[in-house]
Amino acid sequence: MNASSFPRAATTGGMLARLGFVEPDRAEQLLASPTLADCVSSEVLEAIADVAEPDLALLALSRVLDAADDQVAAKLRAALATDPGTRDRLLSVLGVSEAVGDHLVRHPSDWEVLSAPAKRVGAGRVRSELLTAVGADPERAVPVAAGHGSEQLDALRREYHRQLIRIVCADVAEGLPFDSVAEDLSNLADAALETALAIAQSEAGSPSCRFAVIALGKCGGRELNYASDVDVVFVVESTSGDDDAAVRDGTRLATALMRACSATTREGSLWEVDAALRPEGKSGALVRTLDSHVGYYERWAQTWEFQALLKARPAAGDMELGRQYADAVSQFVWSAAGRPNFVDDVQAMRRRVERSVVGAAAARQLKLGPGGLRDVEFSVQLLQLVHGRSDVMLRSPNTMRALEALSIHGYVGLKDAAQLAAAYRFLRTMEHRIQMYRLKRTHLVPESERDLRRIARSMGMRAHPQAELESAWRSSALDARRLHEKLFYRPLLQAVARLDSGEARLTPDAARQRLAALGFADPASALRHIEALTSGVARRSAIQRTLLPVMLSWFADGPDPDAALLGFRQVSEALGGSPWFLGMLRDESVTAQRLAKVLGSSRYASELLQRAPEGVRILGSDDELVPFGREQLEAEVLGAASRHDEPEAAIQAIRGIRRRELFRLSVGDVLRLTDVEQVGRGLSDVTMAALTGALSVACGGGDPHWGKGRKPAVRFLVVAMGRMSAGEASYSSDADVMFVYEAVPGVQDEEAGQIALGLANEMARLLTLPSADPALVMDADLRPEGRNGPVVRSLDSYRAYYSRWSSTWESQALLRAGRACGDGGLWKRFVQVINPLRYPEGGLASEQRREIRKLKARVEAERLPRGADPTLHTKLGRGGLSDVEWTVQLLQMDHAYAVEGLRTTSTLEALACAKDNDLIAEQDAEQLTSAWTLATRVRNAIMLATGRPGDVVPGDARALARTAHVMGYGPGESQELVEDYRRTARRARRVVERIFYGE
Repeated sequence: MNASSFPRAATTGGMLARLGFVEPDRAEQLLASPTLADCVSSEVLEAIADVAEPDLALLALSRVLDAADDQVAAKLRAALATDPGTRDRLLSVLGVSEAVGDHLVRHPSDWEVLSAPAKRVGAGRVRSELLTAVGADPERAVPVAAGHGSEQLDALRREYHRQLIRIVCADVAEGLPFDSVAEDLSNLADAALETALAIAQSEAGSPSCRFAVIALGKCGGRELNYASDVDVVFVVESTSGDDDAAVRDGTRLATALMRACSATTREGSLWEVDAALRPEGKSGALVRTLDSHVGYYERWAQTWEFQALLKARPAAGDMELGRQYADAVSQFVWSAAGRPNFVDDVQAMRRRVERSVVGAAAARQLKLGPGGLRDVEFSVQLLQLVHGRSDVMLRSPNTMRALEALSIHGYVGLKDAAQLAAAYRFLRTMEHRIQMYRLKRTHLVPESERDLRRIARSMGMRAHPQAELESAWRSSALDARRLHEKLFYRPLLQAVARLDSGEARLTPDAARQRLAALGFADPASALRHIEALTSGVARRSAIQRTLLPVMLSWFADGPDPDAALLGFRQVSEALGGSPWFLGMLRDESVTAQRLAKVLGSSRYASELLQRAPEGVRILGSDDELVPFGREQLEAEVLGAASRHDEPEAAIQAIRGIRRRELFRLSVGDVLRLTDVEQVGRGLSDVTMAALTGALSVACGGGDPHWGKGRKPAVRFLVVAMGRMSAGEASYSSDADVMFVYEAVPGVQDEEAGQIALGLANEMARLLTLPSADPALVMDADLRPEGRNGPVVRSLDSYRAYYSRWSSTWESQALLRAGRACGDGGLWKRFVQVINPLRYPEGGLASEQRREIRKLKARVEAERLPRGADPTLHTKLGRGGLSDVEWTVQLLQMDHAYAVEGLRTTSTLEALACAKDNDLIAEQDAEQLTSAWTLATRVRNAIMLATGRPGDVVPGDARALARTAHVMGYGPGESQELVEDYRRTARRARRVVERIFYGE
């Protein structure tokens, strides 16, 4: 059936519009024309309607048939009628490429390229067919052209486009993947260069040199587009010993070759041969000898030139000379990352390229803008250049193969690599569809709906083509940009690039030497740890081989690299089966660097991490290292306790929260992201939250006041004392407490007392159950009568005791009383009892002041450990914590009744208030604040560094070095810590002697 036999209604514009024709009226005219009337059956029309752009295919088919002679036209008509495969291939190609249609109009017989399924043709056959087309002998080592003039150029172009039609068909009709299409286009470009050289040789005569064409850029990577400049450099070698003559002859060949490719004839042109990537760019010599190239790269080349050389490969001419060139420049490529500021230079170049894309077209840039092809290519190339110098498996010039290698060998996460590859594949396929339309070099996504529809349909999007294409493009661009920013600006690249080439890949010998040079005390043991981490072919071993060279340098920045490496091994083995762990260290280098610092600086934090290695997750974000507040912690603790029926299980959950928070606080402290006041407050809040949880469990898992489902038998209160109440706890602080109870109506005081004692004992039992976590000891020694008095007292008992027998020191201790947990109403009544004692009206009596001073002098004389240096004891020494705190407490007891701001448990808050109210001179307050702060920091740093509590600035050189490092002192500055402490404490002591002792 032909078009003339359709019913009239069937050939209306409406029917053609439903079939997908954009210009149905013109399509109807073409179908009715003599050219098509006899060959477009309903099957042919359906096939046309199924292509990317039916109007384009129908018009091209009409033009080709008009241009064909009778014999060619008859064969074509027969194929359309009887050969569905040929018909579909021909129409698919005509429906995506106006340029292919134009070629077939000039050479109608070339449609027969599509008469068989498109098969990939090897590079050798393509080269042979192009050389044969211009009359050159493909068997000769140096092809010799058989003719002259424009006929050869026309023959080259015609054969090139015949080959191109086959590739377009394989792409569009057969679904050849883009990377295979790009490889075939690159092979075709190689053959065209070889053929152009043959033509150039016929013009220039026999040269006195060996001549090679080196492909760079996309052609060098075998990933060429349909329409792209072909980047090359030319290299010559004299055959007579006269380099100048060789360069002259080579320049003539190169010039003629470039003209043979770029000149426009009646068959059009191929593409520009771009030699701008040669040494010195466009201002440099077009052709150089191999030695001249090497000399330039040794002395003068810039970073971007080495990046360009990554894709260098011999493409045409003397292939042996080309291989010599590629081998010679390879050393520069794979050592470039060691140049000063290499990574910064590459990143800066990418930013310059982005800034060059301006104007309205920037948003539709497929190549250069954010989320474009260059994002992917620059990311892959930078990773290659940094890691490839020590790993030959990464040295592919092809983007997709290199990305696959980076993924296989652990340099890029599997998910990231898959997403990046998918984005790149989509963007490159879209680029091919845009360029194949007119074979024009463009990377702009067109704006017209018709163009977008053609591109989308050619990529299989048929329901809502334009919308689907826009959505998929934007999604791919977002993925490309996100992963580019993640990989391209990865801090680990900076660290790897700074390593010497031999250090970036750890062989046993290199590792042994490097470990000793880095300061590892036991290189042999360290080497065993490295071998355990990196041996084998598992992916995690590959990632460790990437991480460890850098992390060893970070370990060495701390005072104990051996402990850091051991800790890293233990954490790695604990989390080795977790896919997120090593990937996070590789991709989020700040996490890896912080982990190295923590492991190398703090035994306390390291031990916490080894007990709960998943805590490494919080290292990557400053926000994650902000201490939780008391209210948030108590809510979490109570929630965790309520999910367990067994008290032991509930307290384990509470301990897990406490362990996590201690790690959070210690890491923030080591990294100096939290100051001494935040640490003290955080440690106090964690302790009081744990007490709240323990009380809840002791009460049966319900409300801490009475217990789950039970009527209240007692009101119970845990009073915080000492540093915990003041928000000044240290890592080694006990939980100083007192227990208060109050019987409810109907319950005898004795029974209530037994219940309260049971709660206190159960809290103590739960908190002291065997555990590897840092101990939390409740210390009730500050209760009335101390260790000789009852553990729990009723409110009335406290009232009676404080009114009759309380000592001045007990009133002083109550300055730091605060509510830890339990009944809030009982706390308010307890405050009414103790406030007159700790904030006495009229201040201290002379006798009370003398008593406090005597007690302080006795503490200094009796409690300072024998042999301890009083100038370096942070707690009881001269100018230490005790000096400052007793001085502040004296001011509080003297003036808090009148000055409400002094009614605080915090030492520093009270000191600031005293200064603001002119109770102490500003300079004196500053010196006391400095001494208290430094002493607290030293005590915390000792615990962090050594894992053991200590009150004396360490005398052992190693412990002192670790402590000083945690506090921010540099290598060799340990004694500066000693001198700083002595000087600060000495100044504070003078203030204490004047204000506290009245001297």
